[in-house]
Amino acid sequence: MSQNDYPSLLLLPYPPDPLSRDSLNAAYRPSIKSALLKARRPTGATRLIVAVAYPVLHGQFLRAKSFSWPEAQNLIAGIYGIISILCAQLSINTEVNGGPGSVDSTVILIDDDRNKRYRDDFRPVIEPNNTVIVDMATFAAAYFPWNLIFTVRSELGYQVSQTYLKLAEGKQNLLQSQLVPVEGGLTLNVARAQPAALPAQTPTYSAVCLGGTFDYLHPGHKLLLTAGALLLQVPRRGDPTPPCRYIIGITGDEMLRNKKFAEYVQSWEERARNVVLFLAQLLELSPRGWKDGASPQIEEKDGDFKATFRDGTIQVHCVRIQDAFGPTITVENIQALVVSGETRSGGQAVNEKRREKGWQALEVFEVDVLDAEEVSDEPTKTENFTSKISSTAIRQQRASRGGNKI
Repeated sequence: MSQNDYPSLLLLPYPPDPLSRDSLNAAYRPSIKSALLKARRPTGATRLIVAVAYPVLHGQFLRAKSFSWPEAQNLIAGIYGIISILCAQLSINTEVNGGPGSVDSTVILIDDDRNKRYRDDFRPVIEPNNTVIVDMATFAAAYFPWNLIFTVRSELGYQVSQTYLKLAEGKQNLLQSQLVPVEGGLTLNVARAQPAALPAQTPTYSAVCLGGTFDYLHPGHKLLLTAGALLLQVPRRGDPTPPCRYIIGITGDEMLRNKKFAEYVQSWEERARNVVLFLAQLLELSPRGWKDGASPQIEEKDGDFKATFRDGTIQVHCVRIQDAFGPTITVENIQALVVSGETRSGGQAVNEKRREKGWQALEVFEVDVLDAEEVSDEPTKTENFTSKISSTAIRQQRASRGGNKI
């Protein structure tokens, strides 16, 4: 791989407190806009990892971490929302393999405390915990090399970038031209009269499921897939316990024949492969980073793709679905289901079916709906989905350009 084939990195400093759509927009929009404009290339597609330093994990011991899923999901949704709005305004395609001028962005949380200091002789290594979220040392040890690294011009931005660069020493020979400062936003942290209570910690699960079409994988899909991955209870390496399972139902081609611009719908195999490749960015931890250019090994069968990550502790299983229920009513040991606002009723129907079979109902988690309108603090769990980011809009855009049909 050449340097231009590597993704670029935007290191965002700690989010504002309290967190709202407006405060997040003020803090991160200038930096994200600048990084998108500097990352895109008129001659090809580019990738951008947006990594957010955030003390999301709690727990005294390495292997006993917990976190608040609603809080983490809200932050990721807010950032993907800003990316979606900016890309719509700047005419930047956001989907995977979006063609020349597109920027395929992925949001990753890094568990990092601004008060943490590393000794001068500290040597970062990959130390996964029982969640898919990693700390700054593990991120530095597994995520490299980069095309460009965007650093935020602010006191907190400088602190985060210096910590990362110190930990990443020796992983990549960076030229000064690869370190690109970008404009910082306004981050406010309101002092509290009393320390904020720890938000309710979310249990994690050994088997998590979700479903969708995942046609032209875009920020809404990425939010859904990331939110589901956060719920995985990752076993310790070497433990005799089976891997945690992330089961993703992907709509079969036959069910999509009546979709608008159906001739532009991607094949099931391409959609499933893109899901696995996206999740690899969140789940794989290799001491060689991605400099070998190797893709994850996918066991591909008709309507059934499997891949494992983190030394076999996580299994991603993509299955073709031909109805609204998929594996949720054929695999009993699934424990959690992730839905979006527009598929909320489907979660209720799934649990009704499971109860009819005498099975335990699934814990249902709902993610925000992304749209490409301006950021506001209006509720995002809305019944009006007309402005949301959609595969239909992407297919329509491709049809208007006269692009190749699938």
